Amino acid sequence: MTAPPSAGHLPASLPASAFLYPQWPAPAQVQSVCTTRQGGVSAPPYHRLNLGTHVGDNPVCVQQNRQLLQQALGVKPVFLDQVHGTRIETLRPATPDGLQADGAITRHTGLACTVMVADCLPVLMCNRQGTQVAAVHAGWRGLAGGVLEAAIKEFAPLQAADLLLWLGPCIGPQAFEVGAEVRAAFVQSQAQADTCFTPTAQGKWLANLSGLARLRLASIGLSLSQVYGNDGSAAWCTVGNDSVFFSHRRDRISGRQAACIWLL
Repeated sequence: MTAPPSAGHLPASLPASAFLYPQWPAPAQVQSVCTTRQGGVSAPPYHRLNLGTHVGDNPVCVQQNRQLLQQALGVKPVFLDQVHGTRIETLRPATPDGLQADGAITRHTGLACTVMVADCLPVLMCNRQGTQVAAVHAGWRGLAGGVLEAAIKEFAPLQAADLLLWLGPCIGPQAFEVGAEVRAAFVQSQAQADTCFTPTAQGKWLANLSGLARLRLASIGLSLSQVYGNDGSAAWCTVGNDSVFFSHRRDRISGRQAACIWLL
């Protein structure tokens, strides 16, 4: 096994395989990526582009990975302390890393709204005018609690029709087994959410996280033509694509990938 580079000896750049590029009709001044586990310097079991400081990885390696990401983006990614809540932080040039929130919005250039995931759903947002961008961390608790709605409110006074959204990779509907309490958290506020749960022989349910996100977005006035990305198919599943994505559900000890969005 090759040891990770020591501090001060970063690879020249991240490989193309380190990124997914959202396919959506965002304005040209809106830039976005979702990282994979490729590239970077972390050793197993975090190999290689782990961006999470809270998962037990060598802090030096995580910092090097974050430096590599910043070099690749050309702007500063601002990392949050995510707690599966609904708080959305407004980012400014002096905003530090580590603020407790599960989403970020900005109208400033030079910094990237960034959320980390390893099965939860990352959601990127922008307005059609390309003057505001946001990134949201949506696990089932945040999704049921209204984190997407909270982020959309931060775009006010814009209407929902002014927005574009991209759903990134997350645990897929064939892998996300949950208890009845998770189903109840969605169905009690939106009966149609029942269509996103499939019963299993063990008395559990398989949940379609990206499908639940689309339902919630539709309920507040967004049309299907405004929402892009994850459609629940196998290619988007973090659990089923172990060479591409980190997955806490699959590995338990796991790194974190990030979804980033910024303004030029």
